[in-house]
Amino acid sequence: MKYLIVGLGNVGIEYAFTRHNIGFMVLDRLASKQAATFQPDRLAALATCQYRGCTLYLIKPATYMNHSGRAVSYWLGKLKLPVEQCLVVVDDVALPFGKLRMRPQGTAAGHNGLRSIEASLGTQAYPRLRVGIGNDFPRGRQADYVLDPFTEKELEALPIPMDQACETVYTFCTLGIVRAMERYNRAKQM
Repeated sequence: MKYLIVGLGNVGIEYAFTRHNIGFMVLDRLASKQAATFQPDRLAALATCQYRGCTLYLIKPATYMNHSGRAVSYWLGKLKLPVEQCLVVVDDVALPFGKLRMRPQGTAAGHNGLRSIEASLGTQAYPRLRVGIGNDFPRGRQADYVLDPFTEKELEALPIPMDQACETVYTFCTLGIVRAMERYNRAKQM
């Protein structure tokens, strides 16, 4: 079985450890665990690895967050994969820091990366793994908050939810989305 795993984020060193880039960070961790390396490719950085008989194509779109859908659409077509075999890893301000939530579909909920994917695919029915980044920002300052770097305390705590996110990706690929949701949506996290 083949799977496309997409981490959402923005390219560039100035965005490297920002909250909005948790999707990139999770994929970096996943690639590291599998001894895979990212290489520039069409519309994305790509790493490929094997896990329990599955081939995982990991992409970090190079299109910036607001145009992520272009990369997702291209790679689904190139790999000839149905949308059900694509998992998008994305930040979520509506979830507490470190909490994970997997869904088979849903709205963009104001997230421009998800909105771009929805527009490119013509559907909201694609699996996504939301990683909570918290919402400790004053009213009207959400854009600043998501583009700010994680605090030192948050960076120290990140390995646990990132490892849990990697395990969720593995479960999605080997046992399916229902089992992944059962196992990780209710799990005690952080």
